Amino acid sequence: MRKSAAIIFAFIISQFQAQQGAYYQQAAKYKMDIDVNAEKFTYQGNQSLEYTNNSPDELKVVYFHLYWNAFKPNSMMDQRIAGQGKNGDSRLQKDGVSRLAAIPKDQEGAQNIHWIRQNGKDLKFEIQETVMKVYLAEPIQPNSSTTFTMDWDAVIPQQIRRSGRNNREGVDMTMTQWYPKIAEYDYDGWATFDYIGREFHAPFADFDVTIRINKDYVIGAGGVLDNPTEVKGYDAAAKIKADKSKKAVWKWKANNILDFAWSADRDYIIKSFDVPEGPKVFLVYQQNDKTKVWEEAQSYVTKYFELMNTHFGKYVYPTYAFIQGGDGGMEYGMCTMILGEAKDIKGLMGLMAHEGAHSWYQQMLATNESVRPWMDEGFTSYAEGYVMYHLFPEELPNPFANTVNAYRNFVKKGIEEPAVWFGDHHDNGTAYTYASYVKGELYLVELGYIMGEQNLAETLKQYYDQWHMKHPSDRDFLHIAQKVSGMDLKWFHNYWINTTKTIDYGIKDVKYDAKSTTITLVNNGQVPMPIDFSILTTDKKVVTYQIPLNMTRTWKEKDIYGDFKTMPYWPWTQKEYTLTIPYTKAQLSVLGIDFSQRMADVNMDDNIVEVKQ
Repeated sequence: MRKSAAIIFAFIISQFQAQQGAYYQQAAKYKMDIDVNAEKFTYQGNQSLEYTNNSPDELKVVYFHLYWNAFKPNSMMDQRIAGQGKNGDSRLQKDGVSRLAAIPKDQEGAQNIHWIRQNGKDLKFEIQETVMKVYLAEPIQPNSSTTFTMDWDAVIPQQIRRSGRNNREGVDMTMTQWYPKIAEYDYDGWATFDYIGREFHAPFADFDVTIRINKDYVIGAGGVLDNPTEVKGYDAAAKIKADKSKKAVWKWKANNILDFAWSADRDYIIKSFDVPEGPKVFLVYQQNDKTKVWEEAQSYVTKYFELMNTHFGKYVYPTYAFIQGGDGGMEYGMCTMILGEAKDIKGLMGLMAHEGAHSWYQQMLATNESVRPWMDEGFTSYAEGYVMYHLFPEELPNPFANTVNAYRNFVKKGIEEPAVWFGDHHDNGTAYTYASYVKGELYLVELGYIMGEQNLAETLKQYYDQWHMKHPSDRDFLHIAQKVSGMDLKWFHNYWINTTKTIDYGIKDVKYDAKSTTITLVNNGQVPMPIDFSILTTDKKVVTYQIPLNMTRTWKEKDIYGDFKTMPYWPWTQKEYTLTIPYTKAQLSVLGIDFSQRMADVNMDDNIVEVKQ
């Protein structure tokens, strides 16, 4: 009897633990009323937020982000920039001096919370820089909802980075990360990172936003406009409705996005077109001599979405807006804010391709980009590189050859930092760029080399199928990559993301015999890799020998870069490897490691041997 009871108890505990580890995600519904004073660059805000706790945890506090509190002298962002000096983000400092330090008092960003209530009860809250901690009147139980109401006013800051007034391209208001936004809560707890200038994270949410603003303004936003016939810019037959204060009312809705962003300017024009099988695309920009290339964008943007939908998964939202926001480029729900004054269509499309791809790798596949910026920026950069290669074909061995070469040159500077670091905690701005954008992109490029491009493409599709509209982590992606390929890939993940160790293989020796040639390869680096070794014969044939790495346990079976013969594996502890091929010197023109040039070898000087007859 005791044994049976023990077995039953153990089973119950095991089931409880399994349920505790099950995936969940929180949900939010915002309803906002915003009244903008365009002359003073301020607004009054009121919002109702229905928040659903789908976690197994009781929540006694919640947190909100107040991002605009960063845009003032001596904020944490200002302090961080000052501490980094010339190593900091070049857009946030000039000659090592923080641009935030010189913001006039009347142009400092501010989000002043008047009150917040839970189900009608006033709540105590405290402001910690860009994070607001709220003490609940009633704990939110697992699988239950609560409603927060809130009233606040805000000062639109001087435009330094992403958000703000009167930016360098003359856009009046770029309204991004502009409202009190509830923080994400998941298995790792609350994502309450202070805003230091990098990335964002949030639960998926529905938005119902009403904006009152001077009737002469045109708004671009990420969402669906419910009343295009009552406002300026969207309908040629519109009859603008204005109240006594000469303000028009804009009604926007968006479902299941991470945030709602908008921009307003009196000189915006709106152009729209439909991509086959969606979405409806809006181009929102100032029409002048500096934005002429936007007129060429429609065919390229259409092809862009078709390529993305085919290779990376279907864009799920009904609309997408490319908005001239006037500062770099930054992705938001169903839209992006980008610089508008491009020199040519390729430059404009490069920016659109990157920011648009964030709709996949940040919005639909919503990793915590503050924690894993390499999954956000890196995967997006990979998609950008893939699409741009098809939109503007180049004579390159692969779509990512320039990225591999840029990484190779950067490593020589000796300032690389691991990709695993949190986004805001990189010490050097350039090192952050390479850790997140470049090494994140090359993570996928190297996987394609290791397991074959067909397996990588299937991995990306399954990743989308299983995790879009969720919050995946690198462990989730790696699980799929290993399942698709049959390989053990944990070793690569550890080397590439957690360290700054590098790949460096070379041809040490070549001996020509009467009927064969023997090549000795050497591993001079710290990251082991499988090797694709190829020859170019004198009659212009390419023959490839795949040398597996024993740690993958399963070998690559196919690749789009040609057929190959699989050789005995190379143990990762072994310094050298000898390969004998049935070709004489007279039959050989070139010998080399990785003709496809996908492997991120940091020293290419010893990778190729030209056979001199």
